[in-house]
Amino acid sequence: MVESMNLVILIASVLVVVAVFTSLISFRVGAPLLLVFLFVGLAAGEDGIGGIQFDNAPLAYFIGSIALALILFDSGFETPTRALRIASAPALTLATFGVLMTTGVVGVAAHFLLGVPWLVGFLFGAIVSSTDAAAVFFLLRVGGINLRDRTRSTLEVESGSNDPMAVFLTITLVELIVQGTGENLALELAERFVFQIGLGAVLGFLGGVLIVQGMNRIKLEPGLVPIVVLACALTLFGATSIVGGSGFLAVYVAGLYAGNSKMRMSASVRRFQHVTTWLAQIAMFVTLGLLATPSEFGSVLIPGFLLALILVFIARPVAIWLCLIFFNFSRNDTAFISWVGLRGAVSILLAIVPMVEGVPQGQLLFNTAFIVVITSLLLQGWTIKPIARWLGIIVPARLGPVDRIDLELPGNANQEVVVYRVHPDSAVATGQRIPRWARPSLILRGGKSLRPHNAGRLLGDDQIYIFTPPQYVELLDQLFAGPAEGANDRDMFGDFSFLPDTLIVDVGRLYGFPVAPGDGELTLGELLKRELSGDIEPADRIVYGPVELIVRRIDDAHGIREVGMSVELNPENRRHLPLFHSRSELLALWRLSRRKRLRRKLRARLANRRKKMSALEPSDMAAAADAAAETDAFELADADPLPVTTEADLTSETSDVDPEAKADHDHKTDGTLSDDVPAVSAPAAPVKIHLPAENADDEKSEKPAK
Repeated sequence: MVESMNLVILIASVLVVVAVFTSLISFRVGAPLLLVFLFVGLAAGEDGIGGIQFDNAPLAYFIGSIALALILFDSGFETPTRALRIASAPALTLATFGVLMTTGVVGVAAHFLLGVPWLVGFLFGAIVSSTDAAAVFFLLRVGGINLRDRTRSTLEVESGSNDPMAVFLTITLVELIVQGTGENLALELAERFVFQIGLGAVLGFLGGVLIVQGMNRIKLEPGLVPIVVLACALTLFGATSIVGGSGFLAVYVAGLYAGNSKMRMSASVRRFQHVTTWLAQIAMFVTLGLLATPSEFGSVLIPGFLLALILVFIARPVAIWLCLIFFNFSRNDTAFISWVGLRGAVSILLAIVPMVEGVPQGQLLFNTAFIVVITSLLLQGWTIKPIARWLGIIVPARLGPVDRIDLELPGNANQEVVVYRVHPDSAVATGQRIPRWARPSLILRGGKSLRPHNAGRLLGDDQIYIFTPPQYVELLDQLFAGPAEGANDRDMFGDFSFLPDTLIVDVGRLYGFPVAPGDGELTLGELLKRELSGDIEPADRIVYGPVELIVRRIDDAHGIREVGMSVELNPENRRHLPLFHSRSELLALWRLSRRKRLRRKLRARLANRRKKMSALEPSDMAAAADAAAETDAFELADADPLPVTTEADLTSETSDVDPEAKADHDHKTDGTLSDDVPAVSAPAAPVKIHLPAENADDEKSEKPAK
């Protein structure tokens, strides 16, 4: 017995070490890291070089459930309140209705491709309906993809909140298959959903409150606080599941509350959770890889691959489009959200449930789900960054590299010590003053300790220790960060720089392009805010006549601080997909179609009228013409025609107007005027222009030109 336990410990530790070191290969070749962990388990299994016999499905489900609970608690803990504020509505819509629609589409396909009953087909749809939080968080946070805040927050909140919905559907459908269905299946599902999800949300909130209050009131050793927090999270998970609620939703909600509250030793909790989350991911993927038997995949290889393609190219895009159609996402952002629908360990974990509960097709569903997960990770996980670059939705980073270490003061949640290594090109290294609310205490330079008032100006590679309130750390990051990649890229930010309060009419007069009626009194900042309705990020741009107006810099509140202009339009700057139209675009297309139908109708009526009037007497022709004119005026008033240039905007292939802009203003964004409409004029005024700087020092020496 003792020797067997030692052997298990040896094998488990070796697998963890191998999985960690193979991650180096993953970073070099760009493979999804979690796929590498899965392949380590497959290689160590009974059909691999390890030859380990592991077929204990209940144990695998137990390990996976604990690991998923830890991952979801950390996901909630790391989700800031701002992400919830800007993305909660679309993300929760995707996590509920999106999961239901994906379940339905994939369930129908599984019924025909796998030859299983309808309820079992929908069970398979529920198994693969949710995105994997571990995979999505890893690829977005570690993969080096910088997206606009709303898109990134939607993906992260969705991946963390749709797992409870998939778990609910899977367990409920398994119970219905095993125990039989009642008279009203839809009503039974609705009752279970309200009870499990509602109870999980309420208990999760109460659990988060208790965790925060307990850690702030009970004085524990600093090293014990992270352990107690995770133990409380697992206690909440188990207790909620026992009383019939969703334990996974409970730990996610508790993490959301605890991570966004003032809690003692929160920095230590975050560092400890990062370690445990990595260990949980490795343990879950390797265990599920060990459970699989690749020699049994042959019979389901083709159906599994076809189901994966249906999931990736039909079910997920349709669900995303229908759920986000009312939230004014651009087509490219919607396309990217639909592509980042990676399936991972959660789908394999849920595929164990039918096996454990004795569903006759349990092994078939498990093998097929494994094929779907591998296909998703290979197809989507390997191409997320190229797809984002191809769609043109990657935005430049606001900050360059920051070398920072957080040191929390024991027993004090209002102050912490941050240690920065000064970047040679950072703001403080070039003379920027450290704010008064940040108190430097020590500077390390060349192996020597210096007092701040004796050290003089900060130099590159200095290490400085600063006391600061935790909420101001991000402000300090801006002072100690190096230059962001592409900060002076003219292709990205334009050839010329303007202040946001510059009038568009002055810029148009200077560069010789007309201004649309009604835009003469608008500044560049006001024009960009009007057209880029929603979240504004650096490098956002609109086409205005022959130029592009670009957001160069923003402040913390996403207000525009600097505007760039490019005089050479780049048609490849952003792809325009013929899919994923927003509600405003669909409404504009409907109005355009209605206008065209009316024109055809009036042309036909006019031709018929001319034919009839040619046979009238001259005395009757005037009365007939007056009656026809009155009828035509009524028809035109009822048609509600579009603005003059809307049709050109909708059919243009090179227009770079963000589809998130309001449809009612599309004709202004294009900046084109008809021949009989004069350009708006305004009194001459000095225009503040900043030529693009080659580096930070040149930018400071620029002076506005008239």
